[in-house]
Amino acid sequence: RSVDEERRIKYKAAIKIQSWFRGCRVRAYLRYLNERVIFIQKCWRGYQSRRYFRKMVETAYFIMKMNFYNEMAVRIQKRWRGYYVRKYIHNYYALKKYLEAISVNNEIVRNELREYVEMKENEEKRKDLEKKEKEKEYQARKMHYLLSTEQIAGIYNSPFRKSPDPMELLLRKSKPLSHKRQQVKSSFSSELYDWPTCKRPPTFSTVQPLPPIDRQKPQGPFRDTAEVLQQRYKPLEPTLRVAASINSPLKARDEMKMEEWRNRIHDNEFLPFSSYHKNEKYDPSIHRSGKYVQETYGTKHFREVQPKKWIADKVSHCIF
Repeated sequence: RSVDEERRIKYKAAIKIQSWFRGCRVRAYLRYLNERVIFIQKCWRGYQSRRYFRKMVETAYFIMKMNFYNEMAVRIQKRWRGYYVRKYIHNYYALKKYLEAISVNNEIVRNELREYVEMKENEEKRKDLEKKEKEKEYQARKMHYLLSTEQIAGIYNSPFRKSPDPMELLLRKSKPLSHKRQQVKSSFSSELYDWPTCKRPPTFSTVQPLPPIDRQKPQGPFRDTAEVLQQRYKPLEPTLRVAASINSPLKARDEMKMEEWRNRIHDNEFLPFSSYHKNEKYDPSIHRSGKYVQETYGTKHFREVQPKKWIADKVSHCIF
């Protein structure tokens, strides 16, 4: 038993020593591997960064070079286009000559416009003067009764003035204003004249015009001219078959229903064989303040009784 226990103790001690050694060996190997991985990552990252930096430098250099080339190309194109335009398209001397001609033309147009404006102003002034002269002449004709006579001096011919007023001289030259009587035209004759020529649409008046005095009715069974023209020019009243389309008879009926609904007074539907109107209240009257309701049978007074007006105390009865 003692030998077995000692053997077990040694066995456990050997296992501990082996496990400790193996752990130290594995940790050292793992540390070595970790260091190698870190070194490889650093090298790879440095390579990548150097490669990216080189690529960025190359790209920047390429862009700078292209910008330089583009700028130089633009300068060359600008110089060439300027030379070509100045030599073949826009000639300096021809442009100078053209501008001189435009300036001369502008001066001519300005002078013509100035003369036109002056002419219009003079014309407006002349029209204003003519209008004022016409107004003065009309006033002088209208106030011709203020003209001086041999006995009485007018208001424009004062004795305290050396010479008469210009209005007085205008009154002497002008004639008095006469009011012409307006000729009253017969509306019936104008209507008869305009109907055959179709100058305006016929208008039929409800009042019958009086016939002219010098006009005689022709002999024979002839109707009146106004009646004939009214019958001739009466408006067309087509039937439903003519007014509506042959393909839409229901549409014409709907239109007639809509017109009938638009023209009626109220929309209350009348139901004769139903109890719809039994509980309907009467509308109040606008001529009395009391309630306007339907009275039950038996409370209606067919004859008013006034006892104060009775002659005798007893009510008279009919005796058969």
